[in-house]
Amino acid sequence: MLGRYVSFKTVVVGAFSLTAIAGSLRAQPFEVAEATIPQIQEALASGMVTSSELVDRYTARIGAYDQAGPRLNAIRDLAPIASSVARELDLARMLGNGGGPLSGVPIILKDNINKNDQPTTAGSVALAGSIPTDDAFITRQLREAGAIILAKANLTEFANYLTAGMPAGYSSLGDYVYNPYDPRPAPDGRPLLSPGGSSAGPGVAAAASFAAATIGTETSGSILSPASQNSLVGIKPTVGLASRTGIIPIASSQDTAGPLARTVTDAAILLGAITAADPDDPATQVPDRVVYSDYTPFLDASALQGARIGIAFGLNAAGNPAYYYYSLTLAQRAIIDAAADVMRGLGAEVFFVEIETAQALAVFNSSVLRYEFKRDLNAYLSTLPPTAAVHSLAEVIAFNDAYPDQTRFRFGQTLARASQATDLDAERAQYLADRAMDLRLSRDEIDRVMGANQLDALLFGANFGAAIGAKAGYPSVIVPGGYLSTDASPFGVTFTGPAWSEPRLIGLAYAYEQAAALRRPPETTPPLAAAK
Repeated sequence: MLGRYVSFKTVVVGAFSLTAIAGSLRAQPFEVAEATIPQIQEALASGMVTSSELVDRYTARIGAYDQAGPRLNAIRDLAPIASSVARELDLARMLGNGGGPLSGVPIILKDNINKNDQPTTAGSVALAGSIPTDDAFITRQLREAGAIILAKANLTEFANYLTAGMPAGYSSLGDYVYNPYDPRPAPDGRPLLSPGGSSAGPGVAAAASFAAATIGTETSGSILSPASQNSLVGIKPTVGLASRTGIIPIASSQDTAGPLARTVTDAAILLGAITAADPDDPATQVPDRVVYSDYTPFLDASALQGARIGIAFGLNAAGNPAYYYYSLTLAQRAIIDAAADVMRGLGAEVFFVEIETAQALAVFNSSVLRYEFKRDLNAYLSTLPPTAAVHSLAEVIAFNDAYPDQTRFRFGQTLARASQATDLDAERAQYLADRAMDLRLSRDEIDRVMGANQLDALLFGANFGAAIGAKAGYPSVIVPGGYLSTDASPFGVTFTGPAWSEPRLIGLAYAYEQAAALRRPPETTPPLAAAK
């Protein structure tokens, strides 16, 4: 297994350990808290730190802050081979094979992404011991790029499609995930400050510096929400930019994986590592697909000069402003207003644009997720080994119904039951009609409003525009926008564009990030040296 990282099997390094050799080169210990991927690579190249030490230091932070201290509960399972992978990468580096921008860099995966040496559970007790036969396609890409998969992160169960009303970050297997910006629990155990869902664990893990960066997934808002709640950068790519093979699905028409990181640079580096075309995912095979293996050339501090940015709003049935910008609180609007002023100061034109389908999108009861969840989850579960406890949605529901500790299912299984009751043959025509309507209300409207106003991007607060971008399959990049005056919780600013516009969105987000410089780390997870 480890041979994928190095081209040799055995090398003798005499009586000296890698750590001892590297230790002679460093002046002071390398601090992993808030460290960026370029900083980590520079430290690895100079001998200031080894990958083995990185694994140890991130693991120490997980022990201090995830399982103790504020008890964030972001991590479901540490990778048993992370240390051995790190040692092999250290040895390769000593022999002159330093690898690419992720070589030796610890990364954390959301626990609905397959890894063939750890369980992939989606937070479900029914999948608690389910070790898939193969890696997800993007897991293989990350390994081939030299990344160390340090851990699997907790999430909202089945990416928040088990039931209605489930708190973000809760699962029957993992329990609650807590936000490092305010990790206090309410009397019933729920987080007082939401960690954002469903990629709550990856979001919290990135914010608390449990790894260099993390990978989440989104169907509608599940990268954007935890990025906003944890003062992070998140990239929700165009559907089809990254493979979904080996990822526990909700709906293939909207599902995608994407990075969560503390800087736009780190998110861009991580995105470039997961963009290869996958022969088993048709969405990555479309002829108009525009993809790069390196998005860092688009990190342009002057990208907002001459840009046209539309602050999205919508009208309700009475013709009054009610959606997107106007669904925000006054404190949230103040953050968007301040962001717009920063962009104008960098040479952008920023003005309001109307999403004319906002009301129709809000009230349309599409069957797409309900239909595709049963179809796509059954397809995934059928690939599990015969020893797995469940191989269909029906079996998941039955397993949960029979589980001895029913307090774990305090929020029910309403969405799963509705999906299971769907007749995939009899309801196919309605499903196709609903999917076509979703696209008319989202993709067609984004194309119209951007074309009519010659926009480079639409601007939304946090994940308040997630649904329109998700149904369209279009990309978004979110960056820290500030902290609310009401409770000091983070709030993000989101740039959304048409298909394959990641390069432009990354440039805009980077220019704003560099000028605004608003991210501050959570006080509950300081550097361990400072905490002693």
